[in-house]
Amino acid sequence: MTDEILTLKEVADYLKLAEKTAYRLAAEGKLPGFKVGGSWRFKQTDIERWIEEKKASSKDINDKG
Repeated sequence: MTDEILTLKEVADYLKLAEKTAYRLAAEGKLPGFKVGGSWRFKQTDIERWIEEKKASSKDINDKG
C-alpha cells in the first residue's frame, strides 16, 4: 500500500495551517478526511488532489476577472 495516512497535525504542517484551522476545515467537510476512533486521518493522495482542485478553481476565478 503506497497511500500514506496523515494525522491532523501532519496535514496542518503540510498545508502550513494551524491545527485548529485544519480541524475546522475537516469538521466542515471542506478538507477530505475521515475519523478513526475519534481522531481525524487523511490520505496524502486525497490532500494532494484537494490542493490541485483548489488551485484549478482559483485559477478559473482569476481568469474571469
